[in-house]
Amino acid sequence: MSERERQIAAFLAEAGWGGIPLRTMTGDASFRRYARLVGADGRRAVLMDAPPPQENVGPFTALARHLLALQLSAPKILAADIEAGLLLLEDFGDGNMARLVDGNGCGAGNSDREALYALAVDTLIALHGHARALEAPAPPFTEERLLREVGFVLDWYWPALTGNPAPQSLREDYLALWRRLIPEARRAPDSLVLFDFFPDNLMLIEGRAGVAACGLLDFQDAVIGPLTYDLVSLLEDARRDVPADLQARMRARYLAAFPELDRDGFDASYVTMGAQRNLRIVGVFTRLCVRDRKPGYLRHLPRVWRLVEQDVSHPVLAPLKAWLDEHIGPAMRRIPPCEAAA
Repeated sequence: MSERERQIAAFLAEAGWGGIPLRTMTGDASFRRYARLVGADGRRAVLMDAPPPQENVGPFTALARHLLALQLSAPKILAADIEAGLLLLEDFGDGNMARLVDGNGCGAGNSDREALYALAVDTLIALHGHARALEAPAPPFTEERLLREVGFVLDWYWPALTGNPAPQSLREDYLALWRRLIPEARRAPDSLVLFDFFPDNLMLIEGRAGVAACGLLDFQDAVIGPLTYDLVSLLEDARRDVPADLQARMRARYLAAFPELDRDGFDASYVTMGAQRNLRIVGVFTRLCVRDRKPGYLRHLPRVWRLVEQDVSHPVLAPLKAWLDEHIGPAMRRIPPCEAAA
């Protein structure tokens, strides 16, 4: 037994779950790992193993409690050792929305898929319409963070593709361009942004009605920022194609709940945050291969580049489209070589 395994065993024993076998669950793109515990008495829980210093469960616990106070379905925290990076969480069951939306053995038809996306959108409506959403213990989505993230495409994708670091002059021009675009992102009001709001991180919880049926799993990176961000995360999904007509209906559903929103400002913010997020993902998925030896994410890059192209087709992003066409043109928008992918 490793030192980490001993630490986990001691944590579970102290929490009253000692001796129950751990059933490994699918992980994610982070260093976090998950395991399910099912006791002989039928009790169920999920262990989050988030080893420091790579991970910090403090933000997750604080945000989970805030979301629960807003009557949304974050997992209840059954036990916690913040310093050790260990949490014992409420088990939402097996209804992962990604599996349901993709129809992997679940028989999800178009009407089922529509209902799942509608539930996710209604959850955002409930969150963004709540008077206390802005009181969340989350940092602001600062210009510094936005620029750092959008720079990942030059930090990781450019070197993987070309074999050389991005020239400093190119980086300066790119970030200067983004500084001019940030006001477009800010044309929508701020709210709590869960940051990774897409089907893989959502659950359909049996026995709960309304938005309480939407379980929220991954929100430790949450920020206070433009409310368009999570809707973009859901509808411009890096991992699956969302039909254009479904995207349009879900956007209309969201906007119908907030008739006071300026539509032009919302659209400008939506495409700007979409481009920011998708260019970040191009860099992150490349980094997962190059640094973390997780090449599986590279297969999504063609889709993510299509989403970037969709975003920059909006007139407010014409300068970004021109920059990309000149420096990372269509012929360069492909899966880069990577040792882990070989």
